[in-house]
Amino acid sequence: MAGPEITIEPAKGTWSVRAQGAVIGETTNALILTEGDYEPVIYVPREDLQMVFFDASDKTTTCPHKGDATYFHLIGKSRRQENVAWSYETPHKSVAAIKDHLAFHQDEVTVESVS
Repeated sequence: MAGPEITIEPAKGTWSVRAQGAVIGETTNALILTEGDYEPVIYVPREDLQMVFFDASDKTTTCPHKGDATYFHLIGKSRRQENVAWSYETPHKSVAAIKDHLAFHQDEVTVESVS
């Protein structure tokens, strides 16, 4: 049985990542991943994030189409937010472009186009 169609494209413009009132990243190199009927997800390169605010979590999940995801906590000034971001450290070949990128739970972190 084939999985949902997954497309990965450059996300046009500049993207800002904010949490707890602070900008924790900004990039012109974001990717937008669309998978079947799911809402598109923005993936931000780690090099464009303030990774000092992230701490690796023990949580992992497996997607049969993308691979094993590892999660990150956000350690901010006001609080620690659990498992707010995820990354595919060794994604399947068909989605290799998202390696070294983080995606975020939109109810915890704001990722928005600013241009």
